[in-house]
Amino acid sequence: MSEIQNITVVGTELASEKITSSELLARHLENIQKFESTLNCFVSIDEASAKQDAEASDRRYKKGSPLSLIDGIPIALKDNMHVNGQPTCNGTNLIFPFGVEAEVARKLRAAGAILLGKLNMDECALGAITDNPHHGRTHNPWQIGYIPGGSSGGASAAVAGGMVMAALGTDTLGSVRLPAAYCGLVGLKPTFGLVSTDGVVLLSPTFDHVGPICLSVRDSMLLLNILLDKSHSSWSHHPEKSYDLTRIRIGVLEQTPESDFTKEVSDGFEKAKAELRQNGATLTSLSIPELNLRKLRQQAFLIIEKEGSEALAGPLEDHPKYFSESLKAMFDYGRNTTREKIEDAVGAITEVKAETSHIFDGVDVLISPTAPQTAFPFDGPIPDNQAELTALANICGYPAITIPSGLDPSGLPLAVQLIAPAYQEAMLFGAAMAMENMWGSFTPPFTASH
Repeated sequence: MSEIQNITVVGTELASEKITSSELLARHLENIQKFESTLNCFVSIDEASAKQDAEASDRRYKKGSPLSLIDGIPIALKDNMHVNGQPTCNGTNLIFPFGVEAEVARKLRAAGAILLGKLNMDECALGAITDNPHHGRTHNPWQIGYIPGGSSGGASAAVAGGMVMAALGTDTLGSVRLPAAYCGLVGLKPTFGLVSTDGVVLLSPTFDHVGPICLSVRDSMLLLNILLDKSHSSWSHHPEKSYDLTRIRIGVLEQTPESDFTKEVSDGFEKAKAELRQNGATLTSLSIPELNLRKLRQQAFLIIEKEGSEALAGPLEDHPKYFSESLKAMFDYGRNTTREKIEDAVGAITEVKAETSHIFDGVDVLISPTAPQTAFPFDGPIPDNQAELTALANICGYPAITIPSGLDPSGLPLAVQLIAPAYQEAMLFGAAMAMENMWGSFTPPFTASH
């Protein structure tokens, strides 16, 4: 286990002038030079603008007037978010027309963050391994040749690889949390609508969220407070004052398909639950009648294919050669799906929302493994159940976070997911911090050895 330098720690160093923003940027650019040829995280890097922005940040610190706690912090964005001066490919060979800078990019820039570049992803965010047909594979820093997760795989690998201190991804059925889990990081999907998707090339307006991938829970909390749509004036990012596990009531859904867990995940989750109990947490088994997580994920995916075919209809029709045949086939399937099938899927999801409306009556958060498996090789079979445990939070709009819970016997990260009621990020952060304090953080051997 290794102590990581998260934004909170480095922000203190910047404020006390132990390090400058320019020096911090140089450190991350050096890591990019070392690791990018192996990991393949970036689609584009705007080094010149980043250096200018870092120099501007240095001037603010010298005057004692930094813009925020992330002033001078190197951050990168998934390549489906528009950033001024940087192309947006959305995982394709096409440069998408620039309309307006993404609201999340604008807020980061206004807070002084250094927007270093755009990150590799699954094509049009419809995938879960970041093996991009146009921009190549992104490798997991924990094991080269293994997936970093998707569709925000470039984001997770860049943070785990020490190339940036945080990254923004999009999460439709788990595309922030799964990469974070596979790479030993913290991934947050906020309550639906809490963070704006304006200026993001959407896949599914019904399920898409923007969320940060970070080195710590506190970093996630810090970034969410900056990214927050301020129209939610009654919402507070502050976690529960006590991180005492004895005060946290945790629900374990009985519907989680434990028979589909790998042995490493199953053993790791049992160990995590035992450690929580040993530290005073109360765990309660819960059941939602008629909830079938696999069927739910399949119904949601059908809606995503339908909405994606509509959202990207123009580029697909005008520039078909810039998209892979496999992606076009998925969108064709969604486009040609009958109205009855879509209505059945929408109806089933509406029922699930109603069925889950009282699930938090006796608990504060739900817990599960984040994924049924740890990271796996690109060249082996691709599990179709990766999003089985993460999809529920997107479908219901609940906030969810993944945190590292240890390492499996082969040294790959294990992770648990916590879900809280809508707009209860404070409870989510409080519980996650309590668990993070217990389990600590982990550094990939690939980066630790360089």
